[in-house]
Amino acid sequence: MALHKKSTTYSSHPTWAARAAHAKGDREFRTYDTSAIMPKRDPKPFVFLGVVALVIVVAVCFFAFRACSASADLLQPGQSVEVTIEEGESAQAIGDALAQAKLVGSAQDFVGEVTRLDAAAALIPGTYTFEGGSTPEALVRTIMAGPATVGDTLAVPEDITRAELSELVASATGGRITAEAFLAASEKASAYAADYPFLESAGKNSLEGFLFPKTYAVTEEMDAEAVVRMMLDQFGAETAGIFGDFANSYPASQGLSLYEAVNLASIVAKESTGDQEIRDHVAGVFYNRLASDRPYLESDATTAYEVGREPTAEEVHAETPYGTYANPGLPPTPICSPGIESLIAVCEPTDTEDMFFYFYSDADGNMQAVFSQTYEQHQQAIADNSGTSAGDGDAEAA
Repeated sequence: MALHKKSTTYSSHPTWAARAAHAKGDREFRTYDTSAIMPKRDPKPFVFLGVVALVIVVAVCFFAFRACSASADLLQPGQSVEVTIEEGESAQAIGDALAQAKLVGSAQDFVGEVTRLDAAAALIPGTYTFEGGSTPEALVRTIMAGPATVGDTLAVPEDITRAELSELVASATGGRITAEAFLAASEKASAYAADYPFLESAGKNSLEGFLFPKTYAVTEEMDAEAVVRMMLDQFGAETAGIFGDFANSYPASQGLSLYEAVNLASIVAKESTGDQEIRDHVAGVFYNRLASDRPYLESDATTAYEVGREPTAEEVHAETPYGTYANPGLPPTPICSPGIESLIAVCEPTDTEDMFFYFYSDADGNMQAVFSQTYEQHQQAIADNSGTSAGDGDAEAA
């Protein structure tokens, strides 16, 4: 038989008073402090969350305060400051000076803008008066334009020869510094080697290859030697990162001196396009040729330097000092002033087994490159692109 639990109250015959007493007792029971008999909760998670929240709040306040403080510390509109940019100073050094002058929040603000505008080689030294509130872009563009009283602007393009540069100097200075004076001042690297250690291996050669391409300010008091030193200062500043520890560099591992590395870079500059990957690959090919059992560079550019124009097929194969088809190894001297990209290429060449390269213009007029491991593949690349322009002069290379 099923059992039924009987509901009970405080009285089997509840009255109004009984029901009121029942309700009062129920309320008292519900508000009774049961914490002493309830299971205790671990407070650690709540403490941890509280600490995290506090850290977040403090961090937000800190960075907000820094941002406000940095903005407040910067030179305000209506205020001005004078900043001198020395010859050979890098974008980082200029950025540090601008940050110290409270024109930018940090040097990186300026460096980032220089990188975006690709302006590293176009920053002109001199003394500037900057206004507060100038943006990093405005600062970069001002320095690219040069100070109003800076003197003559000398824009030196990459891959220029010393002879061409001498004419450029004469033109930029209105003949005040003659081409002959500049050539004489840059004739002997040994005259500057005591002040510029990177010239130690140049010996009695000229400064061909070391007159760094950049935009310079030539003031009235500067003579030919001062201009040469300005360019050597720039070479040292620009190459410190790749030649600073030359003994442990890639060129040194391949048996090259610093002078020979610049020599090779000058050939890479003349034999490649502006694409860094192409430069690196061309450098890798030349290293392979130098390390082969037939170490001939076979570069038309070296003969072009010697004859002063595009050489004929007979000229590139002639036994002349700069003929790299007839002579193994590097030519006697660099053949131009390579830019930093070509110098980097010889320090960080592509790891490749290719021995040949061929350049041609595609249907849209864009320069293309084909790299090959064998002479047969090289000849096929030429045949496949017959009717297009310009190779690397290797059509008869072994």
